[in-house]
Amino acid sequence: MKLNRPTRRATLVVHVTAAAGWLGLTLALLALALTAVTTGSAAATEASVRSMKVFAGWLIIPLALLTLLSGLVLSLGTPWGLARHRWVYTKFWLTLATTAASVFALRPGVTDAAAASAAGEALANPTDVIAGPIVSLVAYLFMTAVSVLKPWGLTKRGRKHRAASRKAVDATAVRQPA
Repeated sequence: MKLNRPTRRATLVVHVTAAAGWLGLTLALLALALTAVTTGSAAATEASVRSMKVFAGWLIIPLALLTLLSGLVLSLGTPWGLARHRWVYTKFWLTLATTAASVFALRPGVTDAAAASAAGEALANPTDVIAGPIVSLVAYLFMTAVSVLKPWGLTKRGRKHRAASRKAVDATAVRQPA
């Protein structure tokens, strides 16, 4: 199924907007985590971690899923394909991994830190609060670079698809009179 031009462009806008939102949200989480870890104030730590909980609880998952879904639609509905180009394949798996990490590691870690902070306890392990946003930020910056540079060429499946397409074009050219 190939997307028509207006649908492809609208899906691309949704994908880029969701991905940029996810990147921006990650930067906000990183700023809040740095504040929580470096401040000497228990009130500032609690406020930072509680803010992180709001972001992680309400925004991370919808943005992650929207980025994943729109990227999947784009890859399946355009000539890039999901498994034809290594850069698309890499982005898909990294997006899937960061989405899973957001659901199963980042969000619960922030929730636990917020609960501890609300109970008046110090952060048990500050690394837990800051590691998620750092890893996510590195992954998103890498995926952005891959989207722009489109490195690595075709996958084995992509080479087979290209060869089959060329054979079909050659066969059509032979049948047409000059």
